Amino acid sequence: MSTELNDQEQFRRQALDELRQLNINPYPADEFPVNVTTTEILENFTKDQTLYQNVSIAGRIMSRRVMGAASFVELRDSQGKIQLYIKRDDICEGEDKTLYNTVFKKLTDIGDFIGVTGNVFITQMGEISIHVKSLTMLSKSLKPLPIVKEKDGEVFDAFTDPEQRYRQRYVDLIVNPQIKDTFIKRTKIINTIRNYYNEQGFLEVDTPILQAIPGGAAARPFITHHNALDMQLYLRIANELYLKRLIVGGFDGVYEFSRNFRNEGMDRTHNPEFTCMEVYVAYKDYNWMMKNTENLIERIALELNGTTDFQVGDKTISFKTPFKRLSMIDAIKIYANVDISGMNEEQLREVCVSLNIPITPSMGIGKLIDAIFGEKCEHHLVQPTFITDYPIEMSPLTKKHRDNPALTERFELFVNGKEIANAYSELNDPIDQRERFEAQLKLMEKGDDEAMFIDQDFLRALEYGMPPTAGLGIGIDRLVMFMTNSPSIQDVLFFPQMRPEKRHIQSEE
Repeated sequence: MSTELNDQEQFRRQALDELRQLNINPYPADEFPVNVTTTEILENFTKDQTLYQNVSIAGRIMSRRVMGAASFVELRDSQGKIQLYIKRDDICEGEDKTLYNTVFKKLTDIGDFIGVTGNVFITQMGEISIHVKSLTMLSKSLKPLPIVKEKDGEVFDAFTDPEQRYRQRYVDLIVNPQIKDTFIKRTKIINTIRNYYNEQGFLEVDTPILQAIPGGAAARPFITHHNALDMQLYLRIANELYLKRLIVGGFDGVYEFSRNFRNEGMDRTHNPEFTCMEVYVAYKDYNWMMKNTENLIERIALELNGTTDFQVGDKTISFKTPFKRLSMIDAIKIYANVDISGMNEEQLREVCVSLNIPITPSMGIGKLIDAIFGEKCEHHLVQPTFITDYPIEMSPLTKKHRDNPALTERFELFVNGKEIANAYSELNDPIDQRERFEAQLKLMEKGDDEAMFIDQDFLRALEYGMPPTAGLGIGIDRLVMFMTNSPSIQDVLFFPQMRPEKRHIQSEE
């Protein structure tokens, strides 16, 4: 089996061989001493044109115009792009003009990495440029880049196909450098959260990804096998139960940015591998956590864009505190026009049928209520809204409501119809927790493959005593989507999960 090379790829491999024949290493190991970035030059040179008279800079060739003994090159580094002015006699001081006439003009291509030294000046056209004094090949590109061309305001040959962009993110970053801003903002969001909790004295921790029991959420896990221990393990679906073990152990506040895995469907808001931040604080409840959460979200908005107002699609979302609060029962009353208080499973099934909501025999009370809420309520929750006081069947890890034992002290934060945060007054009664786990086991026996397992070690930990605790989980990927006005979760993940690539391979006869 062999992969067919196109003409451009063949020409570049020939150029690679010719460079080596000229004793030029197309992939040198030596350090190239960079002393400036494109952004620094472009921001400062107009203020003081005595600066940058001995620059050393490296980057990728994005375009070039060869005009006999002089050429112009667009060079891009990690910060931006700048024009290079390359004159044959400047980089080839003696009689040997091979470096310019052969290496640069014939064997160098768009996409190659080069390093140059020289001085900065302004051309007659008014463009800040580098007058090159030396040029070094740093890495030969063997595949041609998609070249984005513009003419009369129209863009041609842009690298815009979503599947290509997500599958070849490295190319996407090269030819669509503006998308870097999304990922820079993602890191800024994470750092803001980290600083927010560190200021409150909470400890950042790590917990296991490989788990003997997939606990802490209702989801279908990925299964793997540990050869040395000869046992089945699961990729974690949540880190909640381990973090609560640390509260049992004596920490007052812990948090973790965790990579979680759920073997479920994929769409524009779901990826099987995703990032979640969970925090647990002793001696607090869900009311305290609501205030703490809205303050965190407002702070992220201000630090990211300097305003609490964000454009999400065609809507303006305000993250100005306080956020709206609405119980789940009241939300269903308002948006589905039905009061589900006290309904049993059969009655809820009848409600779903009357509302044309798809259901299955394996769905218990919790999933039936969740289906009603998801179909009839979520899309109405555009501005940040805390949905509170979930029915007990929906929340097996949550403390019963202090005023109504049929409900739990839980909230979820919804923005633009999607949930981005989930929080509880954590259940710390080991007897109650065991009964809730056993109820989940019955759902599993009924056919619910997302029901929770019984974690006996976690129950043992609770029996040693866990103080009153508030817990919160935030979906980082969705939060970044909202804060960057990105329509799909794939746009905020460097490397989202993709179906196997269809390769065009020609069999050798």
